[in-house]
Amino acid sequence: MISGAFDSLSHSIETYLGSPREVNLSDEINEATQRNIIRNIRATLADTQDIQARSELIWAAAMAENGILKIGKVTDFQCHMLEHQLGAYTDCNHGQGLAVLHPVLYRHMMPEANKQFARLALEVWNVDPSEKSEEELADAFVDALALFIKEIGLPTTFAEMNISSDTDFKAIADTTVLTGGCAKKFSRDELLEVLLECR
Repeated sequence: MISGAFDSLSHSIETYLGSPREVNLSDEINEATQRNIIRNIRATLADTQDIQARSELIWAAAMAENGILKIGKVTDFQCHMLEHQLGAYTDCNHGQGLAVLHPVLYRHMMPEANKQFARLALEVWNVDPSEKSEEELADAFVDALALFIKEIGLPTTFAEMNISSDTDFKAIADTTVLTGGCAKKFSRDELLEVLLECR
């Protein structure tokens, strides 16, 4: 269930990180959706019988993929494309794969995505902006996401998912769709670097 909820968060973030990169109404609704998912994952983990929290997660999951957040956006979804191929080659859990990939991939997206990362730090993760540059806020977003992944018990490496280090990561990178909406135009060689760093 937590893997599925994280997938909803991932869908929201990857829609948000698309273009145009100036904030619009869809992005502001998206920020609320992300805050809701984070809050209700925590509430569900605190009380697995909390029907209100679980109901909110289902509603947020619908918002993450019903098209509303995508209005006016060309979405990113580079992390999803990479995870789909990881899953095709390893049959791994989708949400867990996303959890491992996101922080590493986002480090590689800097500085191209810094403006959007910085806004997420402020509007979703409540990072204190005092004396922080845009770059520092962007770093703080990725740090907050990585800490949240650990907090909710999702894996942070492929080894934790029992994905063998001798997996054909080059084949995974070479067959991954390169998306048009991503802030950074990845090469397949750099996607391979991301995969290897996730081991």
